[in-house]
Order: sequence, then C-alpha cells, then structure tokens
Amino acid sequence: MNNKYDVIVVGGGPAGLAAASEAAKNSGVRVALIERDAFLGGILNQCIHTGFGLHHYKEELTGTEYAHRGIMSIEASSVDVYLEAMVMSIDEGHTVTLISQTLGYVKLWGGAIILAMGCRERARGSVIIPGTRPSGIFTAGTAQRYVNIEGDQVGKRVFILGSGDIGLIMARRMTLEGAQVLGVAELMPFSSGLTRNIVQCLEDFDIPLFLSHTVVKIEGETRLEQITIAKVDADYRPISGTEKTFACDTLLLSVGLIPENELSRQMALEMHALTRGPVINNLMQTSMPSVFACGNVAQVHDLVDHVSEEAERAGKHTAIFSKTVVPMLEKAITVETDDAFGMVSPQKLVRFDFENQPLQTAALRLRVKKPYTSAWLVIKSGDVQLMRLRKNHLTPGEMVHIAVDLNAMPLESETIKVYLEV
Repeated sequence: MNNKYDVIVVGGGPAGLAAASEAAKNSGVRVALIERDAFLGGILNQCIHTGFGLHHYKEELTGTEYAHRGIMSIEASSVDVYLEAMVMSIDEGHTVTLISQTLGYVKLWGGAIILAMGCRERARGSVIIPGTRPSGIFTAGTAQRYVNIEGDQVGKRVFILGSGDIGLIMARRMTLEGAQVLGVAELMPFSSGLTRNIVQCLEDFDIPLFLSHTVVKIEGETRLEQITIAKVDADYRPISGTEKTFACDTLLLSVGLIPENELSRQMALEMHALTRGPVINNLMQTSMPSVFACGNVAQVHDLVDHVSEEAERAGKHTAIFSKTVVPMLEKAITVETDDAFGMVSPQKLVRFDFENQPLQTAALRLRVKKPYTSAWLVIKSGDVQLMRLRKNHLTPGEMVHIAVDLNAMPLESETIKVYLEV
C-alpha cells in the first residue's frame, strides 16, 4: 500500500468531490479522498428535491443527481477513495491519521491537504428552549434523512423553528408526506432562507411564517404534545402577552449551520470570527501554506453550485502547489467590511498564483446582516475607489458575489474595504 499522496482531500461531499476531481486532472498528481460515510455525496444524498445545478451544470437537477455527477467524475479519475474512514488528526508534517472500517488504523502522507468537511446543524442545546425533553424534536436535516433515506415518517403535526433553507424545504416535504405543518417561527424580522424556497415551500402550501417569533416552551412527557411561541422585541426577548400555543407531536429545528472545523482548530489554523471557518486567500490557501479549505468548512454557502466552483479552484491551486511550491513573495491584501456584512470570503487576496502567473480578478462572497432594498456596494483601497455597484435587493439568505479587479488596486495596497452606502 503506497500511503504517499500529492493531495489529500478530507470530506467526500460536494466540495470534496469537486476538489479531488479537479486536482486529479493535473498530470502526475496523486490524490486521495477520505469520507467517513459509506457513500460519497455527503448531504446531497438526502436531497431529493430539485433546484441544484442551475449555475454549475446549466440544468436543474435533484441533489442526488448532482451528487451522482461528482461521483462519476471521481470514478473516472485516478483518485484513491477511502470510505467509512474517520480522520483523527493531521500533523504539521502532513501525516493524516485515520481509522478505517476495512483497513484499520492508517497513516497517509500528503504534499498538501484540502479540508472539505462541510458543516453541521445547530441542535436544541444551541438555542436553549425551556421545557421538558420529550421525543419528537429533530434538527431539520435529521428529519430529512429519516424521511428521504430511511423511509420513516417523523410526525403528523409539525412545527418548525427557524426559516433556514433546510427548514423551509422540510416544511414542503412533510406536507407532501401527509403531515400538517402548523407554521414556521423565525427569530429575526426576516427569513434566512432563499426567496425561492419561501415562495415554493411556504406560500405555495399556505404555511404561515411568524417573523420575530421564537419557541418559548416545550411540553410533553414521552412524546412532544405542544409548543408555545411568542413575539420578540428588538433585543430578541419574548414579549409577554403575545404567546400562541400549538398542539403538535414534532418540532423541527432549522436554527443555523456551523462549519465542521475540529480538525482546523486542532491544526491551529487562523480562524475567522464571522465565517467560523479558516482564514483563506483567493487561492483557497489557509494560514498554513500547505493546507487549503473550501465549501461549507470555509463558510456556509446558500447554493451547492458555488461550493463546487470554489472547490474546483481549491483543487486546481492545491495540485499546482504540491508540485511547484513557489514561495509567496508578496504580502497578502486583507479584505475588511463594515457592520452591514455578516461575512466575507476570502479574507486575503494575492495577485499571483503558485506558478507566479498574475491573477486578473478575485471572487468575493459576502452576506449582509439584514435586507436592503436599495444600496450602493463600494470597494475602496485607501482613497482609491475600485468598485461601486448599485444593489436593489440584498438579503441575508443570498450571498453577494462580486469579482474584484486586482489590476485596479494600487501596488502598495495592504487592505481593501467593502461597505454599503444606503
């Protein structure tokens, strides 16, 4: 068994599939792909609804069809795949230690590492809802797996806390399975999901959305019997007298996603407070030069198409790095934002790739904290204005994608600032 690879990809979801496939396209680059599940595809395997692939493949696919495209690409490549393999550690010498159900305790060595572990859901403990602890409370993704993969029905009278995309999609899915979805409560005064999901999953099925509301009480002995919601004030505190009670047997939680970064923290990578992922540059390189990160492990995306695009960029540059390793002589440019934005990625920009070829543009992804119906998005380097774009629709549920002209930046630039003018 040859345990030495040029590139090792951790995670076999959409990001890992795209990154490994792209890295393997470089002649002579040996790639390993490690996945803890028994199948490649990650969360896409339980996404039987459509809406995938419109950007990346220019056609509408289900999540499973989208995953199949990536899996077929891996099977047609020279990538070595390790399934049912859990990565335990990655040390500074690029040794990846994993436990495999078939191979046992294994050590692999990689010239470069790509982190593509995805993200996980926040559970009940993250939102601290008072009340009893009966059965019938699931994260929306867990319920999705039970229904779409295991073929189980999780409940008949359902309420959903949080208007994230998984929660919205499960509102429709549960309705189609014959359950009665009583409503969706959202703490914020706006939905955190895509507009298309609000329309297709709630409005089309007459499911009420209670904005600025949260669950304040859970009741039930063995099984959930009822929940109480209440309106919240500007400080998100429940307002007495606004309570509404719903008799239900199931509560689904769609209260946010957290990038899966235990390995990143174990490796002492520089982390970003807003994205909760590693600080990366536009080559997808982290603070440890030989480690790259892409997909939801770097920041939570709204569309898997953008995950694949980002991962392909990571795979391309990581493969070149593993063979060339040209030192970065320039100092990276730091990307800063004002308080209007809840995240920006990447957080660093470089002007040259690992073959010392100049880069023309850098793709920035941003997410606003609240909706705006009219604003100017401005990017400056010192007093030099690099970009000024009119935006008539900005919402937290949809990332803002812009291409920054690197040639327009003054050579002495150390930072650029992205802000909104309302």
